[in-house]
Amino acid sequence: MFLKRIELQEDKITSHDTYPFTIPAIQSLQKLELKSSVTFFVGENGSGKSTLMEAVADKCGFHTAGGGRNNTYDVEASESALGDYIRLSWLPKVTSGFFLRAESFYNFASHIDAVGAADSYGGQSLHNQSHGESFLSLFLNRFHKKAIYLLDEPEAALSPQRQLSFLRILHDLSASGECQFIIATHSPILLGYPGASILSFDDGDIQEIDYEDTDHYQITSYFLKHREKFLKKILED
Repeated sequence: MFLKRIELQEDKITSHDTYPFTIPAIQSLQKLELKSSVTFFVGENGSGKSTLMEAVADKCGFHTAGGGRNNTYDVEASESALGDYIRLSWLPKVTSGFFLRAESFYNFASHIDAVGAADSYGGQSLHNQSHGESFLSLFLNRFHKKAIYLLDEPEAALSPQRQLSFLRILHDLSASGECQFIIATHSPILLGYPGASILSFDDGDIQEIDYEDTDHYQITSYFLKHREKFLKKILED
């Protein structure tokens, strides 16, 4: 682990009535301790998990639309609203890593084509691969040791089978003791990674919860066990 703590700098905030401080989980943020080499952020859309991850990426010097420290390209409205208000505590500090943002990955892929760097991503344009293949090419070719990786909904392009493939990549890198991952996800498959910390952004604060206590696990498990009953209740009630 490298990043140990994320802290909100209250003295810099001039108004709690403006975004992103109107988000309950961000309002309640004081010091967030990271205890594992793999940390998951979970919560409903709008709960603040992507906002905080984007701010961490900004403080790391990564492109907030996706990329590392050396990726420079223009994307409208890609600035972090929270980056100037948090402090990161490192031991030791690392400067290598990557921020994956699923919703703007197309822009990153176009940037790689523009700078002629496709050879570093498996030898072909990320645009010439399926969405899932391009994500796996990124994980296999760009992710290395002694780095921090921030992934915002990586499952967006991954089938269940490829999510399992990603878990193997995650294991091989994190087991080395030289990689740290923070992953915002809705995937019950990814959340099942052993030994990870799961931080929930629901209910107005950020708290660590067990895998079995996540909505992702409970809803998926209930659906698989009681599919007909579940669908009848939703569709007919």
